[in-house]
Amino acid sequence: MKFRHAQAVALMVGVTALWSTAGVVTRHLEQARSFEVTFWRSCFTMLSLLVILPLWQGRAVWSRMPWRSPYFWLSGVCWSVMFTAFMLALMLTAVANVLITMALGPLLTALITRIFLGHQLPARTWGAIVLAGIGIGWMYGSQLSLGAPNFLLGSLVALCVPIAGSVQWTLVQKSHAEGLNLDLVPSVLLGAIFSTLLTLPLAWPFQASAHDVVLLAGLGLFQLAIPCALSVICARVLKAPEVALLALLEIVFGIALAWLGANEAPQLNVLFGGVLVLSALLLNEWLGWRNNRV
Repeated sequence: MKFRHAQAVALMVGVTALWSTAGVVTRHLEQARSFEVTFWRSCFTMLSLLVILPLWQGRAVWSRMPWRSPYFWLSGVCWSVMFTAFMLALMLTAVANVLITMALGPLLTALITRIFLGHQLPARTWGAIVLAGIGIGWMYGSQLSLGAPNFLLGSLVALCVPIAGSVQWTLVQKSHAEGLNLDLVPSVLLGAIFSTLLTLPLAWPFQASAHDVVLLAGLGLFQLAIPCALSVICARVLKAPEVALLALLEIVFGIALAWLGANEAPQLNVLFGGVLVLSALLLNEWLGWRNNRV
């Protein structure tokens, strides 16, 4: 499956739109809470990928999986952390808080690759880290001063998502540096299996209504399984800075959907902090993309 550049950009925009639906959908759940929400979404993601992978890559996909590679298993653990922490964070705090915290992913990746892979960070990235830190500090400080319920806990749980994502990207870079080819889509399946098994005992006894199960099944298929598979295809055409920039649209779409679809209006202090974070990321990625073109 091959795309031209413009087609890949349009497809990546659609991917971010699908990713952004989790917040608004969870606000319409009736009875499912906490770990049960994570269990059902991960379970349906697993079931969806068990069907999608052989249809997409053929039945030989199972024999091609790098079962003996530690990178494959560690990548699955990272996906599992992302799946679990994201949904738990959404159940604890506002959608905007979770998405803005997750926006730190590109900067955390830069720091982790600097520490563990020795990659040099340009001055623009250090400046972006400082500006994003100010934005996060502003958002956190204002919410804590207002006594926002579960804000700190929800934000700390949400922070696990970009940390796990940064480790995941570092593992991929290291595996490629060693001449390996880590297939990210099967790793997504492995992460969904881990998350399902981890949250099953914590989700018991089930309280979700049929309405809730249908919504969470939709998230498993349309918010994770399909867009994660499509994002791999996009990454084969688009440059890394372009993918990073387009992925930030999930924050815009997610906050807008939660506002329009669940009447969850973000507070002004959160929006101000979010603007600083997004500005730092956009400036850093745009400068990097421009320098690479020169």
